[in-house]
Amino acid sequence: MASASKPAGHAALMDEVYRGQRHIYDFTRKYYLFGRDTLIAGLAAQPGMLVLEVACGTGRNMAKIAKAWPGVRLFGLDISAEMLKSARAALGDQARLGEGDACSFDAAALLGEPKFDRIVLSYSLSMIPGWESALDHAASLLADGGALHIVDFADLTGLPRPIAAGLRAWLAKFHVEPRAAMPVAAARIAAERGLTLTSTRGPLGYFQLHVLRAK
Repeated sequence: MASASKPAGHAALMDEVYRGQRHIYDFTRKYYLFGRDTLIAGLAAQPGMLVLEVACGTGRNMAKIAKAWPGVRLFGLDISAEMLKSARAALGDQARLGEGDACSFDAAALLGEPKFDRIVLSYSLSMIPGWESALDHAASLLADGGALHIVDFADLTGLPRPIAAGLRAWLAKFHVEPRAAMPVAAARIAAERGLTLTSTRGPLGYFQLHVLRAK
């Protein structure tokens, strides 16, 4: 595993959150992290393509990507050394993994590649303090014709207010904050970088999907 400088405070927080949680993360999250498999099905990745997941966590998504799109080359980045333990155990030599900050990591130095054909951000921007910087940095790593696929919590406005409030309070315990401003941020970054943007709002505003494509 490669490593790079990262904000010590946030890295330590994520390690604290996931030191124990990583063992039950995938079992528990499948009940409320909706839209991840929809994202994977829409990658349209071809053999030989370089696929990067930023904030890859346990490697769950990457393992599913390997099955859905055989022959792709997998790369993963996470700020938590604890989560990377699970990712390494799950993926073995299927992926090259690196430890670093999603907002500023040096892809070439850390992962051996400067650009990627597909990049995934799955329920990660809601945990990253500088999430707009992370989104923009991921967009900067797209190869020609590449696509950045994002899924995360949306504004939750379709849920009854007590349920939405309870969900927000529960998510906050894990330092998760739904990013209602993500559609605006994605549109701005797409325009600034000359990318096309497709956005989908999930049922009840529970999740949002965005795809930024390089021309």
